[in-house]
Amino acid sequence: QLQASGGGLVQAGGSLRLSCAASGRTYDTGAMGWFRQSLGKEREFVAAIGWRGRTTSYADSVRGRFTLSRDNAKNTAYLQMNSLKPEDSAVYLCAYGHNTKSLLNRAVNYWGQGTLVTVSS
Repeated sequence: QLQASGGGLVQAGGSLRLSCAASGRTYDTGAMGWFRQSLGKEREFVAAIGWRGRTTSYADSVRGRFTLSRDNAKNTAYLQMNSLKPEDSAVYLCAYGHNTKSLLNRAVNYWGQGTLVTVSS
């Protein structure tokens, strides 16, 4: 089970940190990542991180503003989101896959529930 948290309402330019906590099994051998989906739009890849934390991948729209990290001792991944823009508003869903390339290609083994991020202008 993947449990996402940390969403909320923030003004443009602000920051939020999302967490994705894995429970019920060991997730320390695969990649963890985030997708987002806003109303009327397709689900899009946001970021992914390999199991050692050495490999990361980001969507162009968030690169330089978002940072994904993980703590395997806690089975948790963290998405630090800075310089938020109204277009970042969406439901953010955490995901688990074989590796970062798999997640980038939407080959998701497990989905978590979403957490809503709203950025006001």
